[in-house]
Amino acid sequence: MLNLATEVEVLARFGRALADPIRCQLLLALHEAPAHPADLADRMGISRTRLSNHLACLRDCGLVVAVPVGRRTRYELSDARLGHALDDLRSAVVAVEADRSCPDAADKDCC
Repeated sequence: MLNLATEVEVLARFGRALADPIRCQLLLALHEAPAHPADLADRMGISRTRLSNHLACLRDCGLVVAVPVGRRTRYELSDARLGHALDDLRSAVVAVEADRSCPDAADKDCC
């Protein structure tokens, strides 16, 4: 049975996906067009194993789906609205303090 995630769960899943630069690149690539894993790995310059792990994370988050095409599998965004969300996030202006006032910034490389 398919369960719908709450708004908070959806945002948390999206945040988890965006927390990694490779997953961000994957989401942006799949926003441009659906693609096969081998093509994505070549395009991004990473191993197929590493790519597979990131695609599994994105699938588990519910952000991408695997579509069988003959003997191959193609990946695409699970909902076209995710593409709109990515566009909105890319165009958002983020204010960052120059002094990196977060006490954990140096240790956690977070801010």
